[in-house]
Amino acid sequence: MAATYELAHADPVSALITWLQKHPRVAEALGGPGRVSGISEAPWPHLRVTHGPGGDMRTLTWATEPEVTLEVYGDPGGWPGQAELRRIILVCAAAAAELPDSPHAPGQPVISGVRPSGTLLWSPLVDGQPRWLFGLLVTLHP
Repeated sequence: MAATYELAHADPVSALITWLQKHPRVAEALGGPGRVSGISEAPWPHLRVTHGPGGDMRTLTWATEPEVTLEVYGDPGGWPGQAELRRIILVCAAAAAELPDSPHAPGQPVISGVRPSGTLLWSPLVDGQPRWLFGLLVTLHP
């Protein structure tokens, strides 16, 4: 049962935010550093990393596979365009998939896999702000 409580501290969103904030290709694709966080905020374009609606928590003890959602936002004025934002989110997803091959940081969850969970979705906000969504399944354990 102790492993179940340890699982509560194995947060895939925090791990991915930390990884993607330091990734040079992500910074290049987004136009500079400081554009990855857990909220939608300027400067644009911006990558938001958040908990997704799916995944598999298995027995709540080991190697769960929660879903993480990547959201790439463009400027509320409509730039960059749909094709460029699509390219950016795919670069960010590819960078996230490199995390399992990186050295493990003590005290952090062990991430052994990152893979797409489904469809890449164009989903602009009601005010017209451009946005792409992409789900990733992150296999991890405490």
